[in-house]
Amino acid sequence: MSDKRSEVQIEFAGEWFRVEETKPFVIGREGDLTIDDNQYLHRHFLQVGFKDGLWWLTNVGSRLSATISSGEGTVQSWLAPGAALPLVFSECVVVFTAGPTTYELTMVTSHAEFEFSPAARHAAGEETVMPLQLSDVQKLLVVALAEPMLRRDAAGVSELPTNSATAGRLGWSMTTFNRRLDALCDKLDQMGVQGMRAAPGKLATNRRARLVEYAVSSRLVSRADLALLDAEQ
Repeated sequence: MSDKRSEVQIEFAGEWFRVEETKPFVIGREGDLTIDDNQYLHRHFLQVGFKDGLWWLTNVGSRLSATISSGEGTVQSWLAPGAALPLVFSECVVVFTAGPTTYELTMVTSHAEFEFSPAARHAAGEETVMPLQLSDVQKLLVVALAEPMLRRDAAGVSELPTNSATAGRLGWSMTTFNRRLDALCDKLDQMGVQGMRAAPGKLATNRRARLVEYAVSSRLVSRADLALLDAEQ
């Protein structure tokens, strides 16, 4: 561990917040970073603190989970209630959904424990957490669900479209939409992506939110893919 003093700065909706080593930093509906007056969001959801020489991100909520990925999008973790994760990269992106709204934070850590070598870097949009191959129809479905998040301009907040709105955007019937969403969630679950199922044999009710979080934070889809929707139209 470096002798230099480490610090964390958090960016949300264009504002920056500094985290002190001496005091845990609370994120939620109330706290040091007040995200939103959203009844689905915990008053205290995430906590950033310094312990044993490392910065830690802890989920202090009871229901919601968050997706944490490195700035490069090559490493991703799912932070369930009660879990904690060390912030070992210089930059990480935190994405979570409360009700119909998805939020995105960026956390920048000075003197990070791990860095990616330049030789391992690729152009944005060319990296994925795992070798996941989507069919044209599956990618179109993901882009349609993630459209509000991909189109927003650094606002940090976006609304998830409803199933009916997404089906209408694609010109599909609800039966077709649900069947294709089920198949895609099954595929992701079999590849080890968490949050696609609530229990063995039972699809999770918040799978759409988890799907969007995973796809955007892992760079599975990007803003460039929005052209697929225009082509479909």
